[in-house]
Amino acid sequence: AMAAESGQGISERRLPPRSPSGLAVQTVEMHTGGEPLRIVPRLEAAEAAVAAGQLSLLSLRREMAATWDHVRRALMHEPRGHAGMYGAVVVRGEAAAEGAHLAALFLHGAGYSTMCGHAVLALGRFALDYGLVAAPSCPETAVRLRCPCGPITAFVPWDGHRSGNPVRFHSVPAFAAATDLAIDVPGHGKVVVDIGYGGTFYAFLSAEQLGLNVCSSKTRDLVNAASAVTEAVKKQFKLHHPESKDLAFLYGTILTDGKDAFSEEPTTNICVFADEQVDRSPTGSGVTARIALQYHKGLIQLNQTRTFRSSTAGSLFTGKAVQ
Repeated sequence: AMAAESGQGISERRLPPRSPSGLAVQTVEMHTGGEPLRIVPRLEAAEAAVAAGQLSLLSLRREMAATWDHVRRALMHEPRGHAGMYGAVVVRGEAAAEGAHLAALFLHGAGYSTMCGHAVLALGRFALDYGLVAAPSCPETAVRLRCPCGPITAFVPWDGHRSGNPVRFHSVPAFAAATDLAIDVPGHGKVVVDIGYGGTFYAFLSAEQLGLNVCSSKTRDLVNAASAVTEAVKKQFKLHHPESKDLAFLYGTILTDGKDAFSEEPTTNICVFADEQVDRSPTGSGVTARIALQYHKGLIQLNQTRTFRSSTAGSLFTGKAVQ
């Protein structure tokens, strides 16, 4: 994750003249493995809503979709955003964070996610570089984040002056929701998918089942096929989450190279989520869910580190099951 600018003076910088009724939103631009993160360091309306109503982050997610969705659209869509834009609203204050250093809502082109691993990695560095952690420790600082799916802890290198890489995080409990599930996909016939949860739900299958190669097929063909799988799974399988019905939705489909058994070599995947949006990183929540599935199937053991490659940007994440 790379910060595009220094945090000094961000609150004092003069803004150009604008309509008194117009909303001015300052952002910090970061990316993780090529996947963008447009951070809103503060949205006072969201913090006020939490403080007034003691809203959970899942409730705040619904409130923002109903009341402030114009903010998401302005930041994610053209002309300020683009088809691959991703964002996070930092929500501060004790009522919002409940003992964490910060809380976050995740934004994308079609709505609001409940978890985002690439965003957590970037937000860990943001929290240190922008002074949200009172006393960072060397050589690594634990940054506690509250996400709609639950509490996450990021571990961020700190040299006494600024954050560094590599960042890692402990996710919420992940699990296999279904394995070897037969789904009829229009235009492709019967395929077999696994469904895993890593803060949000994904369907997983090898691109080969769809007559494609995750490494060499055209991205448009992969996107079309993955989107068809997502829609078919939504119609043919009912998801359940043990903690909240707000978490029980299919976020997208991840096509893989089929190399699920443990290997020292990277395994490649592409994540297509929301409204045909492509993750340029290997997908943090997707990697988490995929590890849960591999562990459930006995293909990896505890503390075996696997490497996951993005088929679009070539960037790498590592991950392992720890408990």
